[in-house]
This record gives sequence, structure tokens and C-alpha cells, in this order.
Amino acid sequence: MGKPLVIAVSGVKNSGKTTLIEAMLPLLAEAGLRVAVIKHDGHCFDPDPPGTDTGRFMAAGATGTAIFDGEKFKVVKRQPVTEEFLIAQFPEADLILLEGLKYTPWPKLEVVRGEISQAPVSDPATLLALVTDLELSLPGIPTLPLGDAAKAAGVLIRYREERHHHAGPI
Repeated sequence: MGKPLVIAVSGVKNSGKTTLIEAMLPLLAEAGLRVAVIKHDGHCFDPDPPGTDTGRFMAAGATGTAIFDGEKFKVVKRQPVTEEFLIAQFPEADLILLEGLKYTPWPKLEVVRGEISQAPVSDPATLLALVTDLELSLPGIPTLPLGDAAKAAGVLIRYREERHHHAGPI
């Protein structure tokens, strides 16, 4: 098993990144891909809702908590972290989608929704496609309709196949 392919789904706040990822996930699963998602939050987030046991432990000063049920688990730790560290937590994945990270060199889909922004903000050299409801185009970069998760998932599947094909036998 090779390393997972990592692709960012980027765009400005409220552009529709989560909606696109959520709509693509069942399509990618139907294509036989095991997909993990890592969301970057540019602000401080509360990892557990107040009042939950783990939230109460963190509020009381725990350096970390974990919760599990035999089929899944969640670990919360207070420590600096990078997306590379989190990517390494999903070796079983075929594809890891990073939500956010628009200014990074990861290959990406950028969502540009007209009521929020008018132009892409990512480096065009990193773009696999623009997903938008505007009449936007960049040379050599496909423009996909906002809301067409099948076309966006298709771009990711083809990109993975091209990368896998060029890698040759392992």
C-alpha cells in the first residue's frame, strides 16, 4: 500500500468547502477509495462541546483526553500540530482531503462562490480545478460548476489514477 494522495479543498471562509467535500465523499467511496478528511481551522476551536465528559476534562485542565467505543476513537491533545503530522495518522487512506490551507503547495480544488468572493486566491500552479458559480477561467485549469460534486470527484479520481499510473509498479 502506497502513501495516501493528499489534495486540499480550499477557498475563502463560507465558500462551500465543507459542502463540496460532504457531497464528494459518497462518490469517492463508491469508486472504492478510502478517504480521510482533515479540516484546518484558522481560529481556535473547541474540540468537545461544553458539558460533555471530555469537554469537562479539558476545561478542568487535562493536557489531553480520549474517547472510544470499540469501533472509533477521538484523541484531543494540547500541542502544536501540522497537517503532515495529521496526514501520517491515516496510513490506511487512499486519499486525504485537507479542508482549507489555500496558501499551501498541496494540489487543490478551489471553491469560489459568487456571493462570498469573486476570484481564486490560491497559487494557480497548485490548482487541479476551480469549482465556481462564476464565469471564471484560468489558463489550463478546468472550471467546474459549483454543486456538481460528481465532476469534482471525477477530477480527484483521474488525478489519483494519473499519479498511480506514473508511479509504476511498486
